[in-house]
Amino acid sequence: MNIIRSAFRNPLLLTFLLVALVWIVASFTLRGFGAYGHLRYLLELAAVIGIAAAGQTLVILMGGIDLSVGAVITVTAILLPLISPAWDPTGLAGIAAALAIATGIGLMNGAGAAYLRVPPIIMTLAMATFLQGLLVIIAGGSAVTVTNPAVILLGQARPFGIPSGIILWLVVSIVVLLLVHRMPIGARFLALGANPLAARLSGVSVTRNTLIVHTLSGFFAGLAGILVLGMNRQGYVGIGDPYLLTSIAAVVLGGTSILGGRGTYAGTIPGAILLVTTTALITVVNASPGWRSIMFGTLILALLLVSGREARR
Repeated sequence: MNIIRSAFRNPLLLTFLLVALVWIVASFTLRGFGAYGHLRYLLELAAVIGIAAAGQTLVILMGGIDLSVGAVITVTAILLPLISPAWDPTGLAGIAAALAIATGIGLMNGAGAAYLRVPPIIMTLAMATFLQGLLVIIAGGSAVTVTNPAVILLGQARPFGIPSGIILWLVVSIVVLLLVHRMPIGARFLALGANPLAARLSGVSVTRNTLIVHTLSGFFAGLAGILVLGMNRQGYVGIGDPYLLTSIAAVVLGGTSILGGRGTYAGTIPGAILLVTTTALITVVNASPGWRSIMFGTLILALLLVSGREARR
């Protein structure tokens, strides 16, 4: 009882317990669910959400929401095959260029929010709408096949039996956790999210930190786009759309306050895994797409009510 009582007071612990409970129940009730290969596949899918949600976590900690994450993933997945130079046999130049574009989009989001005083949710929504229109003009309705060897390696390689995407997610997780909890900049993000006025009076620069947090969000979304491209071997308009709402849901499921100032990326990690597991369980039902969407939305709402609840004072 003490463990259960403590879990409901700690959203992070509760999210981990929910993941463990769902995996245990599903492993005993669904044939093959608990197999190593299937669980590895779920973690590989969760890696994309987790990486995209890394930047989303930072933005939400500062009290904003980045609605351009899905569009940046799509931009990266479509432009990378088009801009990869033929003279680069490794494909690293194309990856660097794609990441630079994604990071630049994040920087523009931050500049709009910091200098033009546009609320981040509006600025990123406008950016997403602009990018979607631009991609339709560039790519039309056709898919773009990737030939970049580094991207293919990232999406398909399994060193020591572990997918590269999971390893990349592990590296991103370590970097973000160190950034938030072991570096002064993380404390500034939390301070601005908790009380912007007090943080400004203490000498914390809103402009600089807004630029940094949105630039990082663009970079991580671009990284997720490269991983998606490598896993699917092609990019198309809308490939990043599913990761917008899931990146937000993963953050909130992990106990981070949607109002900012409280939370940790350590909670986003099991939040991403829980989302992917929920999707897999709903797919097993073999319902129509409409009913699957209804069930998914209902389950996510229920999970948010449980794991994202504030501790009672």
